Amino acid sequence: MLEHPKIRDRSAALVHLHRVRAGRTVVFTNGCFDLLHAGHVDLLARARDCGDLLVVGLNDDDSVRRLKGPTRPVTPLNERAYVLAGLACVDLVVPFAEDTPLALILALEPDVLVKGGDWPVAAIVGAPQVTARGGRVESLPLIPGLSTTAVIERIVARYGKTRQEQEEASGGRGA
Repeated sequence: MLEHPKIRDRSAALVHLHRVRAGRTVVFTNGCFDLLHAGHVDLLARARDCGDLLVVGLNDDDSVRRLKGPTRPVTPLNERAYVLAGLACVDLVVPFAEDTPLALILALEPDVLVKGGDWPVAAIVGAPQVTARGGRVESLPLIPGLSTTAVIERIVARYGKTRQEQEEASGGRGA
């Protein structure tokens, strides 16, 4: 199991935030973050710029399957969490099992809630609760063409053949 001090369960994240949040703006975003790519990193860096501490709620493997289908995630939870925790802009990674992060948002009480621009503010889970506490909600523009689905499609297009098909196509010289 990959471990990192930025990866915390819900209760440990609450304790940590209670200790460090005084006078600081806590930003929350969430997602599956399967096959981390430049679009993810860009969004996370801009989310962090909305405050002082960035907490990333990370869907566990079962919730990713329910949301994205049986072939996802490609990367298991502990690896996705470890990669996110390695980013300088991320302060905490908190896995969650529910299909939405509402319970986590209610527990952590972020000052700013951020999602990618494919989510209108009115559709962002937790938006009413964050604004009711005086917080704000941001829907940040995404970089066109950068998505996990696009990465998977590119990989399949380039490498989708079986090893045997690749060897046959190369005249038996290997893939």
